[in-house]
Amino acid sequence: MESVRFKNRTWDVAADLRLPEDFDPARKYPAIICAHPISSCKEQTAGAVYAEGLTKLGYVTLAFDASHQGESGGEPRFLEDPATRVEDFRCAVDHLVTLDYVDEERIGVVGVCGGGGYAAQATMTDHRIKALATVVGANYGRLMREGDLTPDAAITALEAIGRQRTAEARGAEPVTTGYIPGSAEERAQAGLTDIDIAEAVDYYTTERGQHPNSPNKLRFSGLEAAFAFDAFHLAEVLLTQPLQIVIGDVPGAFGSYRDGFELFDRARSAKKDLFVVQGASHYDLYDQPKFTGPALERLGSFFAANL
Repeated sequence: MESVRFKNRTWDVAADLRLPEDFDPARKYPAIICAHPISSCKEQTAGAVYAEGLTKLGYVTLAFDASHQGESGGEPRFLEDPATRVEDFRCAVDHLVTLDYVDEERIGVVGVCGGGGYAAQATMTDHRIKALATVVGANYGRLMREGDLTPDAAITALEAIGRQRTAEARGAEPVTTGYIPGSAEERAQAGLTDIDIAEAVDYYTTERGQHPNSPNKLRFSGLEAAFAFDAFHLAEVLLTQPLQIVIGDVPGAFGSYRDGFELFDRARSAKKDLFVVQGASHYDLYDQPKFTGPALERLGSFFAANL
């Protein structure tokens, strides 16, 4: 594995480049960009599980930290900006096509959770990407709009964000919040019992998946754009590449189960498949071998047929 950097606008995006065993620089290899979930980093599921597994199958893989997050540059820090997240993919392709050992006609992407939604949007507008796969892919904009499912929750949130931006414009310090509760105790005190939230806390705040580049920090005043974002917008028009969707059949609040069906139905792709891993929750497909094993097997078959 090699640590690399590539540009998005004026800052560096940090990435881990993995090369197959017995790598020969004189050969041409298919390459797969691996995108992490919302709040995650390249060292967690996207890199350690999916990039690692696909590299073992013979692919060059590139797992990157989103701009403004992890080891990547970009100010302000801890920003979750959909347009920039999508541009990260295009910049990753720009980097891969400069590598002599990458076959530019065989570049694919796989995105996990929110990274899957961003990957779908990027694939629609960058047809250098020849095949798209999502693992528990989620539409971040839809999740933000739903909020806590109370009437006008999104409007209430946008009004609060607006007040904070006004305060910051007048000199106040930025507010950094968290994506999820910071511990199981905080989650219990908040009365949050949904399986996705419970397992998110378990994955991100314990030794199971915890990593310093995933600090559970989110810039509150930068959230407006997410409310109007639709990761699947124009999929029925622009998404023509082969598509593989992987979901678990245990639904939770983050909505990847229904988002998987929505993307499958909306995609224009002539070749598309939806693979449901039986008994798997959203976070089981992050790191549990019983479930990631079948997912990687399906991804391997898909990319072998389409790259």
